[in-house]
Amino acid sequence: MERAVLQITLFGLLLALAATQPNKDNWDIYSFHINSTVTSRYATTVITSRMANRMDESKEIEFHVRIPKNAFISTFRMFIDGQVYDGVVKGKEKARQQYTEAVFRGHSAGLVSSVGRTLEEFKTSVTVAAHKKVTFELTYEELLKRRLGKYELQIHARPMQPVKSFKVDVHIHEKSGIHFVEVKGGLALADAINETHTDNEVWVNFYPTEDQQKTCTSCGEQGMNGDLVIVYDVNRDSGLGDIKTSAGYFVHHFAPSSLTPISKNVVFLIDRSGSMHGKKIHQTRLALIHILNDLSEDDHFGLITFDGSISYWKRELVQANQRNLESAKIFSKDIEESGSTNINSAVLEGASMLNAHLREDSASILILLTDGDPTTGVTNLEQIQSNVRAAIADKFPLYCLGFGFDVNFEFLEKMSLQNNGMARRIYEDSDADLQLKGFYEEVATPLLIDVTMSYNGGTNLTQTEFSQYYNGSEIVVAGMITDNDIGTFTPQVIAISSSKKMTFSNPNGTVECTGTESADHIQRVWAYLTVKQLLEKELLLSGAEKENVKREALELSLKYSFVTPLTSMVVTKPEGGDTEVLHKPKEGEAPQTMSRHQNIGYSGSVMQNFGARQASPGRQGLPGPPASYPALSHDYDVMDYDVMDYGRVGLGSAPSSSSRRTKLNAGRVGRVFSAQSDLTLTQRDHTVPLVGFRLMFHDQDMDSLGTSGIVDIEESTMLPPNIDVAPTQVHATIVPATDNIPVSHRFLLKTENQSIPLCFDVTGDVRLQLLKLHPPSELSVHGELDSVTNGGFRRIVIQLNADLYVDVEVNKITVREGSRMTHHTGQDTITAGSWTIIRRDNDIDVASGDTHLVILIQGKDAQSFLWPVLRQPSSDSAEGILALNLVYEEVTQTPTTKLRIKGQEIDVTRDNAADYSISPPLTLDCWLLSSDSVRLEAFINTRCTGNLRRGAYCRWIIKLSWD
Repeated sequence: MERAVLQITLFGLLLALAATQPNKDNWDIYSFHINSTVTSRYATTVITSRMANRMDESKEIEFHVRIPKNAFISTFRMFIDGQVYDGVVKGKEKARQQYTEAVFRGHSAGLVSSVGRTLEEFKTSVTVAAHKKVTFELTYEELLKRRLGKYELQIHARPMQPVKSFKVDVHIHEKSGIHFVEVKGGLALADAINETHTDNEVWVNFYPTEDQQKTCTSCGEQGMNGDLVIVYDVNRDSGLGDIKTSAGYFVHHFAPSSLTPISKNVVFLIDRSGSMHGKKIHQTRLALIHILNDLSEDDHFGLITFDGSISYWKRELVQANQRNLESAKIFSKDIEESGSTNINSAVLEGASMLNAHLREDSASILILLTDGDPTTGVTNLEQIQSNVRAAIADKFPLYCLGFGFDVNFEFLEKMSLQNNGMARRIYEDSDADLQLKGFYEEVATPLLIDVTMSYNGGTNLTQTEFSQYYNGSEIVVAGMITDNDIGTFTPQVIAISSSKKMTFSNPNGTVECTGTESADHIQRVWAYLTVKQLLEKELLLSGAEKENVKREALELSLKYSFVTPLTSMVVTKPEGGDTEVLHKPKEGEAPQTMSRHQNIGYSGSVMQNFGARQASPGRQGLPGPPASYPALSHDYDVMDYDVMDYGRVGLGSAPSSSSRRTKLNAGRVGRVFSAQSDLTLTQRDHTVPLVGFRLMFHDQDMDSLGTSGIVDIEESTMLPPNIDVAPTQVHATIVPATDNIPVSHRFLLKTENQSIPLCFDVTGDVRLQLLKLHPPSELSVHGELDSVTNGGFRRIVIQLNADLYVDVEVNKITVREGSRMTHHTGQDTITAGSWTIIRRDNDIDVASGDTHLVILIQGKDAQSFLWPVLRQPSSDSAEGILALNLVYEEVTQTPTTKLRIKGQEIDVTRDNAADYSISPPLTLDCWLLSSDSVRLEAFINTRCTGNLRRGAYCRWIIKLSWD
């Protein structure tokens, strides 16, 4: 009888985060030009990079630039051997097949979500023949936003090698006149910058020599890597503002000057939960004290701090006089962190305080600062949003500040937009207190409230109602002019100032056609602003309304060739090359990249690994059963916490089971394992379930690797249909699993008070101890990573105590307490002993007392992965990769960089790594160390090669066969 073979792979804990860097010595960037034109605050920037392959063989050449997050890419093209290869913007659904093929081959999805506070990264590559050249050209567009009385045009340059012809040309044209202009940033070399000014125009030319490209603040031997920032403002009046019209479209910039400030009522909601410990709570105290100093005596204010409970400075708003301010500063200095996070109660209490103190001719503002998600009280995000919306009832705006990357930013953004406010991320840097103060300054001086922009003779308008207008900001509205009849187009603004209702209108009642704008310039401003606002609106809606808004945004994105979160740019490379899909993610969405080794189209870890055998014919249109069942392969994950190792026992005393077992010879001694799970084996379209899978090794101890023995399978197990004998005895061989290709993984170590973090690589089939808390805690954390380059953890195992484990996967959480195992797939709160586990869309909270671990869910859909972050306690009371905290001193820079770490001088190189401890992940420059210099021996073990033993996180293959 033919022998069928079943192979099961048992996984233990591995390690991972892969990152590779191209060899940039293979090509030469001989020309790098950036040209940016700003007309009426709308900037169009073109980056052109010309490169040559100087080698005697074909080489892959990379184009790698950074652009503002607020921008939309509109054009990308490559010029090779006289041929032009244009990118084509398509809807994501239509680009899906090309996208899947591209990532299956291991190619980047184009744009990553973020590389800093204000930038996104664009990366692509092409193979260029020996001694040939390629030109890359990228165009992006953005509407500059006025903050604190100025516009900023940020241009980032990082060719990472000195370039023979490096040029940045900026031309700004503003019809209303330019009030001032300033050039700054790390690339601002006075000797290389030339400025030319007229009343309405400014030209800035930056042409550094190759030597100068090594000497600026953001320069080095590898060339430039920094920003050139042009800051400016326009002349303003106290009237209707600046209106441009052209080809049936208009754009209106409204920012009147010389208005009297409105006194305000402001309540600050400060998160003081345990995750705010350390620098975050310190910086929050500093910022709060600075903000209190800036309050006007006409203002009224309140302070609420919260963790699992609410604490008041005072239970009502009070005037910002000297006595109250001093008392509030003392309260602020004494804020201490501890406990969980009750966002719902905090915001409702703040809204109640403002509702009880609504003053005529004043502006009310509610400001929430939090660094995490709700973990106690009401934790359902939609319920919190509903409660807050009802409490505020459109009476005042809610501004949400998300401190760091543990917050669900989409939750904060949606809650802010629902209540006429906005959300802002505060980055965990040394200037976090200045970021907080800077945000407050943007909303510190309301000048108008209840602003309504009306346009008789206008249609298809962008947002026209605004709760407040603040000093230093600007309101922008765009739309179409009905029938392009400028004579009937009448704009008007109605708002409430500090003492009266105000109307802003054109004195002569009409608007003249500007006539100086390019034919489609204002039309593109309208399209850009409309798409931005539709994407915000889509966040607030559901059902058919959401789909309609999404469809409208998609149609505009396609019409104007904007790469937005709804579209992708398909780039077809030269013959023999690949198709690449460039993707702009939403805020909080991780890069969608995939290794060439990852399997597409299969869930979990099931892989097709069958021989090419001819199947017997079945009914037409349906697969028939296999003629003879081929060898099956199934990557089945089992770890110590769910492989119930009962040790050496007499078979007659094996654990009882509700299902019948095969008859066993009494008195035989063996080793019992239970996978406590079902298997599904797949051959093409033929699926075979093995239900109630359970193995018992006997005849031999099976402690030794490479030995064979006999196992029993429960009679309840369903086997392949062509096996017509009861497989009461199954032969088994246990061997160590081996990987064909060792994968290198990169980890990032953030360092206190040092701008450049450290990073290191680990290569091979290893296991990693991520975290182990010092006694009396029994917490330890291990993680198994996926096989995807630049991926993350597929599975994280948290041992809470000797008998309590939490197994976290992207789509499932399993809790094993003793011999009892429960599976959770929803977002209900899970209680395990004294521990609370809360699963949300983008993260999982594991907390007990002062211990808090957050597991972020990065990526999207099939490319999702996990990444653990320690929030509490501090690294002083823990060990493991998550608790590493190294301090370094830069010793020398030439000819190689050396760092002094723990008294030892170590050679390092400048590189970069993805920081998956934040969402969306950032790509950060780092000092690359060898793993030896980090001294990881205590946390890394090679694959198990000894005995099968209880508690070992190892990776084995059990080969089963039956006659």
